[in-house]
Amino acid sequence: MAANSSIGSATEPPGLETQWREIDNLNQQQLRAGDTWYLLDKRWYDQWKEYVHTRDQNSSSYPGKIDNTELFEDLDSYHLKERLTENDDFVLVPAEAWHKLLSWYDMMDDQPPLERKVVDLPSTVKVEVYPVEVYLCLSSNLESTVSGRFSRADKIHAIHQKIRQHFNVPETAESRLWMRNTDSSSERLRNLNMTVLDSCLSSGMTVIMEIRNADGTWPTSRPQITRNSDEDSYQGPPGVCGLTNLGNTCFMNSALQCLSNTPPLTEYFLKNSYLEELNFTNPLGMKGEIAEAYADVIKQMWSGRHYSVVPRVFKTKVGHFASQFLGYQQHDSQELLSFLLDGLHEDLNRVKKKEYIELRDADGRPDQEVAEEAWRNHLRRNDSVIVDTFHGLFKSTLVCPECNKVSVTFDPFCYLSVPLPVSKERVMEVFYVSLDPTAKPTQYRLIVPKAGRVIDLCTALSQATGLPPSQMAVADVFNHRFYRIYQTDEFLSCILDRDDIFVYQLSSGCVDQDGEEVVMAIYMRERSHYRDYGSGSNSYGTSLFGHPLLISVPRNQCTREDLYQLLLKRLARYVRALDPSEEVEEEEEEEEELYKAQTNGVSDDEGEEDSEETGPSNKEEVTQESSQTEGRNNCQSEASPSSEGEEKAEEEESSSGPDGGRSTEEGQSACGTSDTNNQNATDGDQSVGAEPSSKKEKDEDEVEEEEEYGSCAKANKRIPGRQRYTERRKKALFTMQAVNSNGTTERGMGELDGSFSFSSQPYIAIDWDPDMKKKYYNENEAEKYIKHESMDVPHQKITVQLQECIALFTTVETLEEENPWYCPTCKKHQLATKKLDLWSLPEVLIIHLKRFSYTKYSREKLDTIVEFPLRDLDFSGFLLKKSVNSTEPPCRYDLIAVSNHYGGLRDGHYTSYARNKDNGQWYYFDDSKVTYATEEQIVTSAAYLLFYQRQDKIRRPTIPPPIPSSTQTENHISSQTGDGMDGAASCVSMETD
Repeated sequence: MAANSSIGSATEPPGLETQWREIDNLNQQQLRAGDTWYLLDKRWYDQWKEYVHTRDQNSSSYPGKIDNTELFEDLDSYHLKERLTENDDFVLVPAEAWHKLLSWYDMMDDQPPLERKVVDLPSTVKVEVYPVEVYLCLSSNLESTVSGRFSRADKIHAIHQKIRQHFNVPETAESRLWMRNTDSSSERLRNLNMTVLDSCLSSGMTVIMEIRNADGTWPTSRPQITRNSDEDSYQGPPGVCGLTNLGNTCFMNSALQCLSNTPPLTEYFLKNSYLEELNFTNPLGMKGEIAEAYADVIKQMWSGRHYSVVPRVFKTKVGHFASQFLGYQQHDSQELLSFLLDGLHEDLNRVKKKEYIELRDADGRPDQEVAEEAWRNHLRRNDSVIVDTFHGLFKSTLVCPECNKVSVTFDPFCYLSVPLPVSKERVMEVFYVSLDPTAKPTQYRLIVPKAGRVIDLCTALSQATGLPPSQMAVADVFNHRFYRIYQTDEFLSCILDRDDIFVYQLSSGCVDQDGEEVVMAIYMRERSHYRDYGSGSNSYGTSLFGHPLLISVPRNQCTREDLYQLLLKRLARYVRALDPSEEVEEEEEEEEELYKAQTNGVSDDEGEEDSEETGPSNKEEVTQESSQTEGRNNCQSEASPSSEGEEKAEEEESSSGPDGGRSTEEGQSACGTSDTNNQNATDGDQSVGAEPSSKKEKDEDEVEEEEEYGSCAKANKRIPGRQRYTERRKKALFTMQAVNSNGTTERGMGELDGSFSFSSQPYIAIDWDPDMKKKYYNENEAEKYIKHESMDVPHQKITVQLQECIALFTTVETLEEENPWYCPTCKKHQLATKKLDLWSLPEVLIIHLKRFSYTKYSREKLDTIVEFPLRDLDFSGFLLKKSVNSTEPPCRYDLIAVSNHYGGLRDGHYTSYARNKDNGQWYYFDDSKVTYATEEQIVTSAAYLLFYQRQDKIRRPTIPPPIPSSTQTENHISSQTGDGMDGAASCVSMETD
């Protein structure tokens, strides 16, 4: 099997169907605590699945060695990249499946296997992809640290023993442990039997061992580098306090800061009103633990004695009662806020025993009556400070499309989730590669349908270039290779904004296998100087570089000579052709080397391996084409040079070596040896992308030649021996080799009747010798591209008013098929129309901007700028309930807090703006870092949660706002820089979009 040649130490694998069945069965295993699983690069795994499903062991999709390169931060430390996602970046396979794949395909040299344990966490069993990595040291020498990795299921005792062993601390010595955050706060680790998870130890923290002195005293009451904020003399504004990032907990910190600056809720806890209302018996609550943990955080933040508070206990409680927040993954601040408000409500519910209440439909009754009944029923089961502060009332109207039955109900809500207008268009950036070899790639910015297909992308580019869409091929280029070549009917949703999309002009449309043209994928590879005998083969090591190409070639021109000449023309901009003087000079030197190094007159093929260069000018192209008839009945080979190079070489050669015109055995070309000059000499050549049609017809010399020199060009079958030998002396810039889709595994190249035939998508690698590449290939020119004028037009973000989002929230919509309504009249589920209206609003209104859009075709974050007022947000036009007397509260609200989200779907960072209830000053909270903010900074495209308080409940500041100064900002506000930026910049700048 051809694929096995690159596996090295791997064993002979079973059939492809057997491979798939064995691995698929093993992957069905359930996770069990203590088992070992392995991380495997998703792209390699997908390539392997594609390969085994072809059931063709010679398929071009052969994945090659297991390669986890893309999972590592660097190849020196082999640290795993941050925020890798299962099924997007990697897959998990059990140990037995891993060892089978390893034995079949081997692994890239020096790469360590990514072995991970299955841990039993509260409410879940999972593979621990990121163990906790902490620094260990002694209090007597804080500068000497050693890193240690521990599972979250490990006990603190394991860390204790690790420090003892590394620093040679006797078992008889009495010791105690401290854990330190990056903001220099510390906490005693009292219980050694507590797990790493329950102790809230996270990566980057330091564990310090303190050893008791001989006189029974401790060296310090606390390690010198720690600071207890309670003992500091700092006194700052209450509430102006940061929250330490415990590791991807910025989503929690942002929500907490917004709630902390919600006056009625904060005053409720500061006055200890919650103590009398803690509900320890509510089966829907958390036995008062969430309320107590939240109260502890609020009291610390509003004591005025802390720069920053570490919400470790609160984080532990949240993870204990909501397993989705376990660990240190990024989450949604709105989801955390929803859980927290519900948890606080149930922990503080004044209703100790909830009665069953049967809900009634309106049945034509007045809205006022039905609404009052609904609110009374709600309070009979739900009565807390959360209800008092945050709950309002919806009116929901459903209409059956068949019988026109109208159902009206009134339902309570805790926050409004309002949609953002979603554009039906999408902006995409692509690189257009023209057939003109002198033209640089051009970057275009195109507007395409969001739910469109690849053909729509081609149509949009066609309008900009004038090229018919049928002559375009679209591909995703990643790491110098084609990650994917798209069909025109594929959806654009499979193309991400971060993908590098190239559109190639073809001489005609992308044709079928039986058509008149073949679309070839061309890779650029650089060979090493030496063969890799140590890997189990004598082939040359190669590495991809540059940008790949897609070209269409007429089938009747799929000869080695024609393909070589075609590639020379396509690469003309950055690949300079050989001129005659260089060609002959190389021959003479080669002849001398052959005499010195060979005893049998057979070339070592270094000439073939040493062939590469950069593109000619237009003038050189003309000279090259016009001079190709001069003594150039060249072999149909990759190694055919230009005749201009021959002439120049002959002139220079006369002064430095023997006459290049001699036809002796010493003058063999880099393409191969001078034997087998009969008519069947090339019958054994391998076709690009296919195995040889008649391997058995090769004589031993040809087999040995191909194994030793790779896919070298052969002479034309019917050229006489002497003439053929003379032409094979001609130097080639590069050689060509059929490879798999990754460009890593070489395929056979066979020739039948002087032309190639292809059984699948052909991938051709242009192999360059390093010296030739350096001399003839212009890397700077190859990387150049130009920007179309469409790139200069700034992409205007959509701006909408908050009132538009609220109006969109109250429009009529039809229920989705997944969520139909049961019509009591029709006695079946119906896709009814639904309309939501606002009946009554709470004292504090939370508005959730639905920036994360999920459809059948795409997932995206909307960066629409929503312009929301800081004062006088008027809801009178949206409320159905009209004031019946002058005692009704007004419908105007002022902004008090904003939760921001920066970044995209898979990563990001949360911050918040909030107005201090005591001094009226706005502040920006970025984890433990706090800075002053101006009102002009607050409205940004990152706004995610808006907190509004009704104007009649807002009190004037009791303390005059501070006057911001550089000294104050530096010394009293900024304090510490938070860690764990969760994918955003380490210090997120204020956006003023």
